[in-house]
Amino acid sequence: MDYDKSTKASNTGGDNPMRSTAVKSKMYAMKKRRRRALPVVSELIKNKTFYAMMLPGLLFILIIYYMPMFGVVIAFQQYNPFKGIFGSPWIGFKNFEFLFKSDAIYQITFNTIFYNLIFIILGIGLALVVAILIDEIGNRFLAGAYKSILLLPYLLSWVVAEYLLNSFLSLDRGIINQLLQFVGADPVQWYSEPMYWRFILPAAYVWKNVGYFAVIFAAGIAGISSEYYEAAKMDGASKFQQAIRITIPLLAPITITLVLLQAGKIFYAGFGDWGMFYNLPKESGVLFSTTNVIDTYVYRSLKKMSDFGMSSAVGLYQSCVGFILVVASNYVIRRYDRDSSLF
Repeated sequence: MDYDKSTKASNTGGDNPMRSTAVKSKMYAMKKRRRRALPVVSELIKNKTFYAMMLPGLLFILIIYYMPMFGVVIAFQQYNPFKGIFGSPWIGFKNFEFLFKSDAIYQITFNTIFYNLIFIILGIGLALVVAILIDEIGNRFLAGAYKSILLLPYLLSWVVAEYLLNSFLSLDRGIINQLLQFVGADPVQWYSEPMYWRFILPAAYVWKNVGYFAVIFAAGIAGISSEYYEAAKMDGASKFQQAIRITIPLLAPITITLVLLQAGKIFYAGFGDWGMFYNLPKESGVLFSTTNVIDTYVYRSLKKMSDFGMSSAVGLYQSCVGFILVVASNYVIRRYDRDSSLF
């Protein structure tokens, strides 16, 4: 009996602390190897509370943004709504020939890139200046009122903006033409002169979006410690020097993020937030040389054809180019400032 108990105790390590410690170390090492083998599972278990809070948002992104990505196969099919995705014949890259063999491809590509680069520079640059000026207002009530006034155009659709613009540019009753006639000048046919729209479209974009970006920058300025400015004042720095040496450098992460997000939309210019190209020119064919972009060209071309495959091909092309632009922009930023890059 005593022999059996001592044998059992020695096997379980009950009377051998060193053996017990070795067994525990071995078990801990096995658990550690399992965690290394499944890092995702280990991360989920470790931060399960946070991921449970994120679950509704993650499900929304998965259902709305990722599940429909399966539909990109339509770009390589002669899609028939009655046959569906699995029944439609596969035609490879023939849908892409519609865009790349078009005579207007260079013009619409230039317009798309040109306007979006102007939008990034003017929209973000002016918004930064406006946010700094608003921050200098001592009265909080006035500062909030200015922010609300600037943000109001962003909440309006481009359809409403079209009517507002027409009230200024109309040949007969437009405010600008009436002022020109009042001073003895001839009225301008704004909707028949393409050259003016190189300036009208960027001005309309700035009017509508600068308030939105300014509010973002204003929130970033509010998070900057006042100690920086107090130290700068003691050193005799002016308001301009404080903005150049303190505010703008500390807002660099927000600026870079906005630039990267807008860079991914360079090849998108037609509808949604960019519906200005379709609504503001009022479908005037004379203005297509300066107002026609990839999205509006494809929409006008396919509106009569109802070809889902070609539309999907152009959408996939734009998405791929946008992804490449974001990765390339982030790579350039990462080379100069690793902490300011997105990934």
